[in-house]
Amino acid sequence: MKRKATVARESSVADLLKKMHRLRLKTRGRVRELFGGSYSSCFRGQGMDFDDFRIYEPGDEIRSIDWNVTARQGEPYVKQFIEERELAVYLAMDISASGDFGSGQESKREWMTEVAALVAFSAARNQDKVGLLLFSNGLDLFVPPRKGGNHLARLLREMLARRPKPGPTRVDAALHPLAHWVKKRSLVFLLSDFISEDFTRALRTVSQRHDLIAVQVLDPVEENLPAVGRVRMHDPETGRQRLVATSRADLQAAYRRERAQWQEELDAKFRRLAVDKLLLPTGEDFLPKLHAFFKGRARQGR
Repeated sequence: MKRKATVARESSVADLLKKMHRLRLKTRGRVRELFGGSYSSCFRGQGMDFDDFRIYEPGDEIRSIDWNVTARQGEPYVKQFIEERELAVYLAMDISASGDFGSGQESKREWMTEVAALVAFSAARNQDKVGLLLFSNGLDLFVPPRKGGNHLARLLREMLARRPKPGPTRVDAALHPLAHWVKKRSLVFLLSDFISEDFTRALRTVSQRHDLIAVQVLDPVEENLPAVGRVRMHDPETGRQRLVATSRADLQAAYRRERAQWQEELDAKFRRLAVDKLLLPTGEDFLPKLHAFFKGRARQGR
C-alpha cells in the first residue's frame, strides 16, 4: 500500500510539473504580444519619491516651494519628485468548486489561471512585484508580492494545484486582507465568476484603497439552460442536488431572465463603485480583449 501511495504522489507531482511547463510555454509568447506597450503604459507605480531641491522657475506649482530651504537660501526653492516606479500587483483568484465547470476544452478555473499567469509574467517583465490570494469559502492562501523566477513558479504551482474549501464562494474573503493587511496602494486583479455571497461592502473598501480590476470568467453555456431533458443537477459547492426538467420552455425562460438580471446587477455594482470590469468567456481568445482594455486605460490616464 505504501508503494502505491508513493507512486500516486510521484504521478501527481509529474502531472503538476507538466501543467506548469505547458502554462509557461503558452504564456511566454503571449506576454511579448501583451507587453507591446499596452501593459507598461497603463500600469505605473503609485506615488512619488522625493529626489532633490532646485531653484523655482516661472510656472512651477506654488505648493511645491519648500519654505525652509527658501528661507536659508534667500531665494525660492521647490521640491523635485520622481515617480515611484515599482508597483505591487496582486492576483486574487477564485478557486471555488464552481470554477471546475467547463463545457469546452478548459474549465473556468483553467481559464482564470491562464489569464492570471499572463498578467503575472507581464508584471514580472515590467519589474513589478507579484502577490497571490486564492479564495473559495474563505481565504485559502496569501502570498506576499515578490520578484524572481522561483517566486513566479510557486504562484503557478499554487494556482494549478491548490484545492478549495468546501462551501459557497465568498469573494469578500479575498477582499478582506487587501483592505486590512495591504497598506500600500497596489494594483489588484480580482478573477472570479462572481457567483458568490454579497461582497459589496468589502468591494467598496478595496476599490477606495487600491487600483482594482474585476475579471469575470464565465462559460457561455451558463447563459442559457441547455434543453437536454430531465437531469439531476449537482451544486459542487453546497452538495445539493435537484432533478430539473431542462426542456420546459417556461423554465428556460425563467432561467434566462434571472441570469440576465443577476448579470445586470453585478455590472451595476462595479459601475457604481467605479471598478473597471472585464468579461472573458471561456473558449474565446482573451488576448485581444486584454490588449484593448489596457490601451483604453492608458488613454484615460489610469
